[in-house]
Amino acid sequence: MAIPASRTAQIRALARQDAAAAETELEQFIAGLFDIPVTGLRINFDQYSLNSLNGFFSSDGKDYFFKFHQEEGEEEMRGEYYRADILARAGLPVDQPIYISTLPGEQLLVYARRDEQRFSDVLFDLDRAPDAEAAARAVPAEAELNDSILDCARRTLGPITAEQSAAEPIHRLFHERLVDPGDRHFPGGRLAKFYVGKRFDFPGGVSIGWDRLSTAGPVINGLEYDRSLGEMFDLAHRRYAPARLADAGGIVAHGDAHNANVWYERGAEADHLSFFDPAFAGDKVPSLLAEVKSTFHNIFAHPLWLYNPEMATETYRASVRLEGDRVLIDTDWRISPLRADLLQAKATHFWKPWLRELADKQLLPEDWEDVIRIGLFLSPTLVMNLNAGEGGERHTPVSSAIGLSVALAAGSRPVSGEDIFTAFFDRVRP
Repeated sequence: MAIPASRTAQIRALARQDAAAAETELEQFIAGLFDIPVTGLRINFDQYSLNSLNGFFSSDGKDYFFKFHQEEGEEEMRGEYYRADILARAGLPVDQPIYISTLPGEQLLVYARRDEQRFSDVLFDLDRAPDAEAAARAVPAEAELNDSILDCARRTLGPITAEQSAAEPIHRLFHERLVDPGDRHFPGGRLAKFYVGKRFDFPGGVSIGWDRLSTAGPVINGLEYDRSLGEMFDLAHRRYAPARLADAGGIVAHGDAHNANVWYERGAEADHLSFFDPAFAGDKVPSLLAEVKSTFHNIFAHPLWLYNPEMATETYRASVRLEGDRVLIDTDWRISPLRADLLQAKATHFWKPWLRELADKQLLPEDWEDVIRIGLFLSPTLVMNLNAGEGGERHTPVSSAIGLSVALAAGSRPVSGEDIFTAFFDRVRP
């Protein structure tokens, strides 16, 4: 018997159809949940709210910001969202909520409303209108945050069991989206919903079915890669099984620190960053998984293509064609100089010293690069439907071609030659 959809799932679905009705429902929901008066609630619809809702309301003359995350099939999942105090106790910079609910299907955080921008909005503006002075403040703020993440990881690293790994909610961002809730059928979840058996539409009227696209050898901007789309998902299903990821130990981590979950605090001498929305925080997060999503979403998803596919379509060109058992994808998309600087900060201030730490503690598995690559591959393909064809939602043929090319390059390696991902792994290799 199917478990009824949670209240948050119902409200999130309603918001896509009738914003005003959803806002009324949310006012009543929050008022009842925390026993407070709620007025003037407004949902904030933005490009980053892919699996969540956030917005603002007032109560007794004070202004608040709310956010909740909701996964498909959440009602059948175990474990607890929003262990907000874990990060603060570990010394990480994190905004503490005023009200918190971790009830199954009713997980929601309420914060005092702040005037600061999210780091995602700051960087989006800088991608579109480069400002060397502003970038010279933003990149050190990223480096400082990664110094804090590294320090916390070092202090909290320890062996974990397969059962402890499997209990961490971060797997809902990866493996849980590859399988159906309940019976764990693979391919299932978002993988089946978005891609399996579907038709993919690309620029120039090119359409390719899943059966051919998933088995074709990728050739991206002239470089041949060693894994097909289907092979990447199969590898992810095997290697990202939650119990298998215990081999590199566990740490305290946010787990979902994309920059729409990060406040940008402007200071007199320097700017600083702090987390919020720790929906997937944990104290035994598999150590190679903790910073994978933030690495992809804060760097390789920009500029434009993942969160702003319409703008990407106006800015970039792409072509896709089949030649025998190969699929050739060519695009003129590149990460911006700003994102390249952020990647350098992430590599220098977190990944390289962290991989060295794991190696020194004999907790670095031989296939560590594959583990990170799988996470980089899954981050875009399972957060949003990249298919512009059958069952497609937001993406266009151009942004779909860009997205699949970036995801495939992240997950596999060029047979010969180098790309931005091989350069990154060469830079962080212990």
